[in-house]
Amino acid sequence: MAKRDFYEVLGVSKGASADEIKKAYRKKAKELHPDRNKDNPEAEGQFKEANEAYEILKDAEKKAAYDRYGHAAFEGGMGGGGGRGGHPGQGDFASAFSDVFDDLFGDFMGGGGRGGGGRQRASRGADLRYNLRVTLEEAYSGLQKTINVPASVSCEKCSGSGAEGGAEPTTCPTCSGMGKVRAQQGFFTVERTCPTCSGLGQIIKNPCKGCHGQGRVEKDRALSVNIPAGVETGTRIRLAGEGEAGMRGGPAGDLYIFIEVAQHKIFERDGVNLYCRVPVSMSGAALGGDIEVPTIDGGRSRVKIPAGSQSGRQMRLRAKGMPALRGGGSGDMMIELAVETPVNLTSRQKELLREFEELSEENNPESSSFFSSVKSFWDSMKG
Repeated sequence: MAKRDFYEVLGVSKGASADEIKKAYRKKAKELHPDRNKDNPEAEGQFKEANEAYEILKDAEKKAAYDRYGHAAFEGGMGGGGGRGGHPGQGDFASAFSDVFDDLFGDFMGGGGRGGGGRQRASRGADLRYNLRVTLEEAYSGLQKTINVPASVSCEKCSGSGAEGGAEPTTCPTCSGMGKVRAQQGFFTVERTCPTCSGLGQIIKNPCKGCHGQGRVEKDRALSVNIPAGVETGTRIRLAGEGEAGMRGGPAGDLYIFIEVAQHKIFERDGVNLYCRVPVSMSGAALGGDIEVPTIDGGRSRVKIPAGSQSGRQMRLRAKGMPALRGGGSGDMMIELAVETPVNLTSRQKELLREFEELSEENNPESSSFFSSVKSFWDSMKG
């Protein structure tokens, strides 16, 4: 009996995209699966027919050959797929169905999709996190810092293969290299990770004594890290390929360094700006004068205090703050005055202050205004 057109079998047009072909096959696979059609003797043949059509049309080269020559492209030795010429066999049947199996039944397996590791000889190593604490001075200037990172590295004895002498792993006899095994559960065929090879599809008959077949060993590594000027708490630095080594020769993960800038005794940081709270005496604030303040680069700056300054007054030192992380200049440094009330006064000091108080009734405009408002408030309450 002549074969039906593959596009007709899947119910798609000749110009259908790869996604449309896959969706059509998924629909057919669910509709015609033998487990759901035990009373229909034709279902199994139709299911195989749909699988054969999908195996050809999902492959760009095979599809092109089919579009040009039809079924003849895969008969009489023309072959459309190199070493896999001819009709799809049982191995190709499993391959085609596996392409959509996770989409159809992944929820029943607690699904991770095809990324779960089936038929993979090697797997990528995990990413690592390293918390690095630096001082504000180090964040200001930047530095090269050496850190010790405990991580898995590729085993030198087996070159990461996991096998003694670097021998190649062999195909797992339980899953035949698929990395998964299937079990019948009612109407459904459920696929699970192979317990023998843990989903790798291969086993090692003679494991390396250095890494016990893992292809990697635990080891501390000393790494030099460049900390750029201007880093803040939460800044993340990525070192590609410096994470955990991959399983059995797989690529290494990345190392992420998270920066924490320690609090400073003198300066408080807000983005690129710095704040410095400077105590001044009551007389110094009243009379005014010059003071020296420190800067984050280790230098000194002279600041003029205007006469009559109050607590909380701020003065700006431009470009004396932190550098911007990606260039663009530096922030400013804000000097905030804290007028200090003297303590532990001597008798003479108290006497002078009382005399000063009697002579300074007109020198405290804020106090006069406040108490005038209080008096008006009390008078209104009496009224």
